[in-house]
Amino acid sequence: MSLRLSTVILPYVRWHEGGRAAWQRAEQLGFHAAYTYDHLSWRSFRDGPWFGAIPTLTAAAAATDHLRLGTLVTSPNFRHPVTLAKELISLDDVSGGRVTLGVGAGGTGFDATALGQEPWSPRERADRFAEFVRLLDRLLSEDSVSYEGDFYSAHEARNIPGCVQRPRLPFAVAATGPRGLKLAARYGQAWVTTGDPRLYETGTPEQSVQALRGQAEKLADECAAIGRDIAGVDKILLTGFTPDRGRPLDSLDAFVDFAGRHAELGFTEIVIHWPIPDSDFAADEKVFERIAMEAAAQLG
Repeated sequence: MSLRLSTVILPYVRWHEGGRAAWQRAEQLGFHAAYTYDHLSWRSFRDGPWFGAIPTLTAAAAATDHLRLGTLVTSPNFRHPVTLAKELISLDDVSGGRVTLGVGAGGTGFDATALGQEPWSPRERADRFAEFVRLLDRLLSEDSVSYEGDFYSAHEARNIPGCVQRPRLPFAVAATGPRGLKLAARYGQAWVTTGDPRLYETGTPEQSVQALRGQAEKLADECAAIGRDIAGVDKILLTGFTPDRGRPLDSLDAFVDFAGRHAELGFTEIVIHWPIPDSDFAADEKVFERIAMEAAAQLG
């Protein structure tokens, strides 16, 4: 399988002041998919404009024709599976079946306590994530669901006509630890990682590659344990959080070298951030567009 190149467009620009143009340009540049973060706010953008993921993706679906769309990632922090499923089915319908749900356990900061809840322990976060994914899988696959769990409930939740994509839209499960990788193996059409966060500040690119190799091997083990072929799971690397940081976007050659090393690990999709001036995602727009248009051909 050839390596696919995708982008993530943060929802900080008003739709009529450049938001629409970015998603349309992503399609013109030939990206496989364009994703957005599903947060209420995020890090250095917290005191500025920030728009909702699902409305943004719905507008992007209407403004594009064939670009895949999705979240990287949605989490239980402020979402409930019943209402989220209805929104996703609607989005999948508007887009004509072009939606991928990136889903993860969520972080501890930013919007994790925006609804007034106390911070969750790592164990509770993992427990909630497992139940969240299991229930969402049912809600997107079945016409009517009743469920009573430890954290979520559904009473005759109707989701007719269901997703355009059958049996449901694909999940890209973000995971690095054992419990998350088990979920990715069982429920994910794709697996997402940003690398090993422990290496971000002081690690080396070589250590990062080794850590990613270890994650991929553990995912393969989890797939084997349930009789699933790891080759059927797409492997997505969201860049910008490894020790390389933004250096792969310094030039076309730098990116091809970076992407090639990760393709050798079995990654099938590399996601790069749309350039944002004066931020962690600052990059030369001309270099970014050249990567989008030329890198895939060099990677084969």
